[in-house]
Amino acid sequence: MPSIWPRRTALVDRTTKETRIQVSLSLDGGPLDLLPSGEEFSQEHVKPNAPIPEQTATHHASQVTDSQHIWIWTGIGFLDHMLHAWAKHAGWSLRIRCRGDLAKLTHDVSVDDHHTSEDTFIALGHAFTTALGPRTGLQRFGHCYAPLDESLSRAVLDISSRPFFVGTLPFPIGASIGQLKAEMIHHCLNSWATEARVTLHVDVIRGTNDHHKAESAFKALAGACAMACRRIEGREGEVGSTKGVL
Repeated sequence: MPSIWPRRTALVDRTTKETRIQVSLSLDGGPLDLLPSGEEFSQEHVKPNAPIPEQTATHHASQVTDSQHIWIWTGIGFLDHMLHAWAKHAGWSLRIRCRGDLAKLTHDVSVDDHHTSEDTFIALGHAFTTALGPRTGLQRFGHCYAPLDESLSRAVLDISSRPFFVGTLPFPIGASIGQLKAEMIHHCLNSWATEARVTLHVDVIRGTNDHHKAESAFKALAGACAMACRRIEGREGEVGSTKGVL
């Protein structure tokens, strides 16, 4: 990547009555500073998704290399796994830390996985569009097929500023994958596409294992993101639209 292109980064802190989420994102990989400290993430807050490990600790969804820093903790292990796969194969560096209903954020009442997962994808969508900045000089369209054993998924992405999501994600009614209700995957992707202001189609074409179907979908999404976000040398400042605006 030419040195004239700065890294595209964003830091988002989203707080509601139900969740507190921090997201640090670099669309171009590279090192990321640790997330800012906060009382809401202190070790005094207990299970099920706390105590939250120190950001320097290695865990199931952390990976640090010369080209990428990834550290994700939402309290929902399978969701962490999907976000990790997404970031890894998109070439992003990503840090996410969440306290939500699962961590009994208010009144010592634990709810379920809905607010934690939904709000995480809203915050990540916000970080994506912030990091992307002016939607100029981009490939704009991205697509990818990704297999995982018997499962095969396709993702097609348009950085269009026209939020829309269509997904064919054939999970059994009422199914869960680990702590995550499978129905939340469709809802989360819709939330991300809306906040990221993109048009997104994700289809699980075939598969029998729910874990494999979900993971192949996120890996396909990662590949589509990597392609669509690619900057094109010589087209700096150009809008990839006949309308002249995105």
